[in-house]
Amino acid sequence: MNIECLQEKLKEAVEYASRISNKHTTLPVLSCLLFDATQKNQLTIKATNLDLGIEITIPVKTNEGGLVAVPSSTINSFLINAVGDEKGVTLETAQGNLKINTTRNSGLIKIQPHDDFPSIPRVTSGNSFSLSARDFVKGLKSVWYSSSVSSIKPELSSVYIYCEGEFVVFVATDSFRLAEKKIKIKKTKDFGQILLPYKNIPEIIKVLESINDEVEVNLDKNQISFRYKGIYLISRVIDGVFPDYKQIIPKTSSTEVVVLKQDFANTLKLSNVFSDKFNQINVKIDPTAKKAQIKTKNNDVGENTTILDSAITGEAVDINFNYKYIIDCLQSIDSDSMNLVFSGLNKPVIISPVSDTSFRYIVMPMNR
Repeated sequence: MNIECLQEKLKEAVEYASRISNKHTTLPVLSCLLFDATQKNQLTIKATNLDLGIEITIPVKTNEGGLVAVPSSTINSFLINAVGDEKGVTLETAQGNLKINTTRNSGLIKIQPHDDFPSIPRVTSGNSFSLSARDFVKGLKSVWYSSSVSSIKPELSSVYIYCEGEFVVFVATDSFRLAEKKIKIKKTKDFGQILLPYKNIPEIIKVLESINDEVEVNLDKNQISFRYKGIYLISRVIDGVFPDYKQIIPKTSSTEVVVLKQDFANTLKLSNVFSDKFNQINVKIDPTAKKAQIKTKNNDVGENTTILDSAITGEAVDINFNYKYIIDCLQSIDSDSMNLVFSGLNKPVIISPVSDTSFRYIVMPMNR
């Protein structure tokens, strides 16, 4: 293989692909990127971890085609740290090595046999539709932190995506808290349901958030793919049934509280200093005084009480929560103020932005 291309384009493509390749003790080739220059004046960089795969095609000048499996961490580090002026880079194979030459750097990287590199599958049947990459990423970012990190129940270790009228709905839960985000889509097509694995989502976000346009999506029972110009991304989907989460959302409320998001965030950060090993905070709502009190106590450190000015309607509340579950959702709230809706003792709290029904977050209380 002997090709020439722009250094910046190669660096960007390798960086994206390297996030997907991983160290694999039984299949060392999975820690490599496959450079496919068999098509004239095109280089396709491929990576897979057998759960997620990507192909990125960039324009090159082909002097000689070929296939090369190169360790991803090595070439990625080389391109990130190479001193360059974003001009051309030459890639050439010789005697089991890949030579890389830029205007100021030259490197020699040992290559691996490429015969065992798995093929990246194509979704050829099922649903096909297009959607905004930015909207899809916003939906994932709003909820994915609520997924379970354990794979014991795969349906909980995922983000559940489905259509509801003119909205695409994103939901995630680990059974202690639940996040739901509705994204209004101009052109909707009922694609059924998608259960996207939690561990694949950071890489999917990283690739799609750079696209300010619609992407072509293909979905079948086992896989989902995203295609945009020279990028092809494919992920396994979970074949399961997401729980009927709407049953756990309280239908009535006894107390509603409006607080400033930043004040509430600062209070929760302070809770980190004084909370116990269970990350427990006590929330006490006093409608008469129009005050919300947040208290934390640690027998080894001390205790702290913060009073927040609040707009309160309804009954008094005295309840405990894991503050880490609550602080996670603040990244999904864009407004300056937020609602906390309580439904009584031992019932979950619903957190949402003021005047925004597209996002809601449910947190279960802790036993005293």
